[in-house]
Amino acid sequence: MKELVFVGLGLHDERGISLQGLEETKTADYAFIELYTSILPHFSIKRFESIVNKQVRVISRRDIEEENGAKILGAAEKGKTVFLIPGDPFIATTHIALRIEAEKRGIKTRLVHGASVMSAIIGLSGLHNYKFGKTVTIPFPDNFSETPYNVITQNKKRGLHTLCLLDIKADEKCFLSISEALSLLLKIEKKRRKGTTTLNTVAVCVARAGSPTPVLKAGFVKDLVDCDFGDPPQSLIFPGQLHFMEVEALVAFAGAPEGLRRLDK
Repeated sequence: MKELVFVGLGLHDERGISLQGLEETKTADYAFIELYTSILPHFSIKRFESIVNKQVRVISRRDIEEENGAKILGAAEKGKTVFLIPGDPFIATTHIALRIEAEKRGIKTRLVHGASVMSAIIGLSGLHNYKFGKTVTIPFPDNFSETPYNVITQNKKRGLHTLCLLDIKADEKCFLSISEALSLLLKIEKKRRKGTTTLNTVAVCVARAGSPTPVLKAGFVKDLVDCDFGDPPQSLIFPGQLHFMEVEALVAFAGAPEGLRRLDK
């Protein structure tokens, strides 16, 4: 049977996969995995293969972007194939084209969700999900862009929070840190002067969401910009208009300063 199943791996290690995802992998004829779109800090291919009792082939960015997923599609035309993806497939990755091509070839496709960094970060922060505006990625300096600053500005005008994902190159083991991201935004602020990301702006820093020991710290940019939040993945939230319960959550969970209470509504 021609079939391609996209399976989410979750956020931290090989135990993050769902029971359904585990069963789909165990019963597959072929299994592939990519580890370049996100960082799973403690994931081990060897341990995962021992769990599913199956060889899992690692797919590179080139296999997907330059060869259009030919290896995966070729396998799926011969039998049930599982493609394992960090997080929740299609939330923050770009494999839609592969699924479309599979359907065009008459290959049945299915999706098994995994924990998403998007919901994990928001849930960890204690902020209200429905009050988030557009999400943006802050790129490395060599791909400099003012788009993140513009998105934060637009969301704040509407009273909405902004989730900022920080750029990574997982295959090169390179990631943008919270400190670097804040420094880049401060440089844009110095040029644009809209009061969007100043030293007195409130920010929420999140590191390793989904792990047993995540880090959550809220405060003013001036107190956060020089902090070392350790290993990736790392993210930032710039709050918009805060509900008093959101402020209570940031004080209780993220060590936010008591002065934040004057900003609630």
